[in-house]
Amino acid sequence: MKAEIHPEYHETTFVCACGNKVDVRSTVKDIHIEVCSACHPFYTGKQKLMDSAGRIEKFTKKYQKAKEAKEAKAAKAKEPAPS
Repeated sequence: MKAEIHPEYHETTFVCACGNKVDVRSTVKDIHIEVCSACHPFYTGKQKLMDSAGRIEKFTKKYQKAKEAKEAKAAKAKEPAPS
């Protein structure tokens, strides 16, 4: 192996949002994660809604204007033409 090209390897801690801490070795000092094996539904067998950072709300907000424009266009098309 070549000298001085490899990153530093540290003792680090993964900290989950649920409070679980795992000590490992990594090139990154401290890592904060949202889901770990102690709280992930696949490993726990318990169903839980996982909506990271409001993704559903972001999607709804993003496409709200397009939906409103489509509804306005449909309502305008249903109006009778002036004679």
